[in-house]
Amino acid sequence: MDDRAVLKELQKMPNIGPACAADLLLLGIRSVDDLKTRTADDLYAELCAKTKTRQDPCVWDTMASVVHYAQTGERKKWWEFTPIRKATKKI
Repeated sequence: MDDRAVLKELQKMPNIGPACAADLLLLGIRSVDDLKTRTADDLYAELCAKTKTRQDPCVWDTMASVVHYAQTGERKKWWEFTPIRKATKKI
């Protein structure tokens, strides 16, 4: 599957628009299955390193939501993960 098709598929996941789909592709994510063994912490840190910029903390929330979706099939809004980040992360 070419990158355009992959981007389109990634956007079928909850909370993923064009920009987040491009970020996931940059991280080597090409399908929901690629997220099953990942963590939001790792994805966020890798994205910050690859882009050489500190990403908005809400990006962690979005990554947490898609990892959760990949692992459970449950669709949750990204902001449902904000309290977890605020309570446990120093982002």
